[in-house]
Amino acid sequence: MSSPVEESVRRNSESENGEAETPEHDPHFEPIVSLPLVDIHTNEEDEEELAKIRARLYRYDTADHEWKERGTGDIKLLRHTGNNTVRVVMRRDKTLKVCANHFITPDIRMNVHCGSDKAFNWSVFADFADETMKQELLAIKFGNPQNAELWKTKFAEAQEIVRTKCSIYTQDLSSDSDEESSITQSEDTDTPEPKSVDKTLDDDSKKELTDDKGSDGIVIKLKELNVQSEKSE
Repeated sequence: MSSPVEESVRRNSESENGEAETPEHDPHFEPIVSLPLVDIHTNEEDEEELAKIRARLYRYDTADHEWKERGTGDIKLLRHTGNNTVRVVMRRDKTLKVCANHFITPDIRMNVHCGSDKAFNWSVFADFADETMKQELLAIKFGNPQNAELWKTKFAEAQEIVRTKCSIYTQDLSSDSDEESSITQSEDTDTPEPKSVDKTLDDDSKKELTDDKGSDGIVIKLKELNVQSEKSE
């Protein structure tokens, strides 16, 4: 007859052996509704990223005359690989809603905002963040001055790319240069002076004209005589 202690040890060993022999149960249930994978297009597939910096964006509300927060997230400079246009795109955290979406033009000025070394503001003629074209005055604030300086440098590089490589602006520059060259050529080319026609007639030509007039007068008189003779007959 075994003691209670030995009996408990024996039961524990049996339970351990039983658990070791029992395979793990991994139930698998097929879903009732199968959802196919969908490719989401962000319209950034043909663009390369020039910069990506975390910041907070503001817009100036002309109705209330105050700055209002637009969102916090990563602001990006995206260069199109085909036509070399560059645009500013920013999406809010978590929701990924667009809060800035506009093209960069060479005439945009990046100004220091309120004397801060971490914030800038600039004016945009056409921003499409709300899916409609709107003129906006935007301001952005970065976490440190280094990110702010990096943003300013990358923005200036993007403007140079647009000015020198974008087909829209290179065509305008070439057309302006063609017009200037044509104006220069017209100024350099000596235009011949029109020859003055001497309208004064010499004596021989005057005589010929008077002779022609006299002969015409004789013919007319002869015709009148012939008409009168025919009437008299």
